[in-house]
Amino acid sequence: MAQSGLTVQFVTSIRDFLKNLDGDKLRSWLVVEPPVPDQYQNLAQELKQKHCHSASLDKLLEHYLPEEYDLPEDQGTAWPGFVTFMKDFLEYWRDVDFDDLLGAHQRLTALTNSCTTALNHPTHGTIMLQTSISLCASLSKLSMTLNKRPDLTKKLRALDAGEEDQKSVVENTAEVIQKIFTTCLTDRSSQRFAKPEGKKVGVYIFANVTLKLLFACRRTHLAKQLFTNITAKSPPLSLYPAAQRVTYLYYLGRFHFINNHFTRAAQCLQEAYIQTPPSFQKHRKQILTYLIPCNLLLGRLPSQALLQRPEAQPMAEIFTPFAQAIRTGNYLIFQHALESHEIWLFRKGLLLTLTFRLRPLLWRAFSRRTFLLTYVAPSDADSRKAATLELSHLVKTAQYIQKRLEGYVPAQPALKIRQPHINSMFLKAVSNSVGSGTGTDDSTLAPPPGGPKLLRPNEGLVWGNMPVTTEHVESVVASLIAQGLLHGFLAHSQGRFAIMGAKQKGSAVAAGWPSVVEVMERGEDKVPGWVKG
Repeated sequence: MAQSGLTVQFVTSIRDFLKNLDGDKLRSWLVVEPPVPDQYQNLAQELKQKHCHSASLDKLLEHYLPEEYDLPEDQGTAWPGFVTFMKDFLEYWRDVDFDDLLGAHQRLTALTNSCTTALNHPTHGTIMLQTSISLCASLSKLSMTLNKRPDLTKKLRALDAGEEDQKSVVENTAEVIQKIFTTCLTDRSSQRFAKPEGKKVGVYIFANVTLKLLFACRRTHLAKQLFTNITAKSPPLSLYPAAQRVTYLYYLGRFHFINNHFTRAAQCLQEAYIQTPPSFQKHRKQILTYLIPCNLLLGRLPSQALLQRPEAQPMAEIFTPFAQAIRTGNYLIFQHALESHEIWLFRKGLLLTLTFRLRPLLWRAFSRRTFLLTYVAPSDADSRKAATLELSHLVKTAQYIQKRLEGYVPAQPALKIRQPHINSMFLKAVSNSVGSGTGTDDSTLAPPPGGPKLLRPNEGLVWGNMPVTTEHVESVVASLIAQGLLHGFLAHSQGRFAIMGAKQKGSAVAAGWPSVVEVMERGEDKVPGWVKG
């Protein structure tokens, strides 16, 4: 069978790459997306003219890409899975129309599946690793482009209208790439805790592409199985290049953040941040976008030195109010910070987590501040009575803050000239407010001109405009005790929170309000999904 032309030259060159086990050269020729040299356009034209039928390609490949036997160990050959892949590759270039994004995506998906089959070969499949990486990168890029084109993806939804479980383009692509990830993870060319060789070199490359797609289509729960498999079978992460380590730890940290494991998330994101050089400011900024909120939820507030770094400066105005609110228990600052940056927080997936998960820390600081303002130590230094916080005081301050959230403002009483004959015993003292310098008595607050503000459920201390009662406050204190954020017990009949261990700690405040970080990080040594070796 004597033929000439670009197709024969192309296939012959591929055969030489296989013989020399040159996976890098093979990848550089098996490209699937523009821009490409003119030879690929000429190849496509020749395929349309001379090989418009599959049978013609079968004959050509059978002749110029045969499977050889009894070769030396340093030489390779074609195998049935690779021949099928090459046929699909030539048909791809013959039929693809890059202006038709949906059609190109479908053809590229089929070609990537064919590549997966070729990669699975136990002896020769490793040579396809670099080509698999290239194909997955192209498929991922095209899928992300389609994800931003609902005018095109709605056509697919219309075709799949009868299916109960419709999957997006990005989710389908993630499934395709995850198959290649599994192939690499289960490769037996090297021991698990030894330096990765063969297909195992690609474990975290394909894991990161899969995770990027799952996060893009908001199917992060599907990543659980991937992390489980890595924990069970993957070599240590430290044996892989820094770029792969940082990317993987970033997605692993975000996964744990979404699932409310903030200590695990902080460990992953902190390590990713440390391993990212300072010159990569964009990447460090992306990591800090989630690392700072993680630390806030653990009671670890950002320092001024951190916020002054170039990558952190754009976020300083966002997170500084949250840190101040956590430090002082100030709900007014907290709600204002949420309202001011609601769109940005929602876009980053932080809004709901910060809205609800920070509230225990705010209540903790709020109760601590109330205790500092109201507690009177016994005059007897040897008194064995436990220091207590009267819940009635906490109820009063909480009711005051609830009114402030509804729009009430401190009243400005008119100055009165005291008559000389008024007896001072009839004067009424007004207690100091929490951090405002005004009274907590309702008479010191003036209602807003248009009436109380209608609060959303998450904007009030309890639930919207619901008044704060003793029962609410008592349940909050009980919850904080159960979480370890308060150390003591509730004396229900006396309406008090009694602090335990004040003498051992040296002060009632240190004993009753333990460090948030120490409480949150108890028993969180191992991070599922992070193989440290």
